Amino acid sequence: MTPMTTQPLRPRLVLASASPARLNLLRQAGLVPEVIVSGVDEDAVTAPTPAELALVLAEAKAAAVAARPEAAGALLIACDSVLELDGEALGKPADAEEATARWKAMRGRAGVLQTGHCVIDTATGRRASATASTTVRFGEPTDAEIAAYVASGEPLHVAGAFTLDGRSAPFIDGIDGDAGNVIGLSLPLLRRLLAELGLSITDLWAAQAETA
Repeated sequence: MTPMTTQPLRPRLVLASASPARLNLLRQAGLVPEVIVSGVDEDAVTAPTPAELALVLAEAKAAAVAARPEAAGALLIACDSVLELDGEALGKPADAEEATARWKAMRGRAGVLQTGHCVIDTATGRRASATASTTVRFGEPTDAEIAAYVASGEPLHVAGAFTLDGRSAPFIDGIDGDAGNVIGLSLPLLRRLLAELGLSITDLWAAQAETA
């Protein structure tokens, strides 16, 4: 008689972000995490460079959620994005006026979207983190197009005042690097960070299939 084999327990997945774009990217990749928003005050965090700032913010979000009882035993994924332009880190614009000024400064130029990623296995305390960088080449929307885009409200909710998967897509001529990173999460980098923790992203697919 062949002995029965048992499947190893898979970790619960938690996304430490309120971003619907990040959640959608994970779902499209076969992962279905719970969402626990960190509540980190992003304006209170500083770092020497935009890339370091994105990473520090991601690590702060992951640590904040890891400290909560409801996250015990979970595998946490946290990200934060900023646009680097002229050496400055640009997050979400404060208002429509700032969003308009941003777009007028960005058009016809290129910036680097920096997204910090942090993964914490709360069952073991192990963590892995890194920043992914993607160059974004902006088109030259007219003043009227910029005004219409800002009036849509979309740029007020996204880092750098733009996104590849929304109304600003026609105003972006191209990118050099991972498109998902610009939207909010680099799946190739996530796979590598999971591997550092001894986890395969394909095992997480199986976990979702079993609980579907």
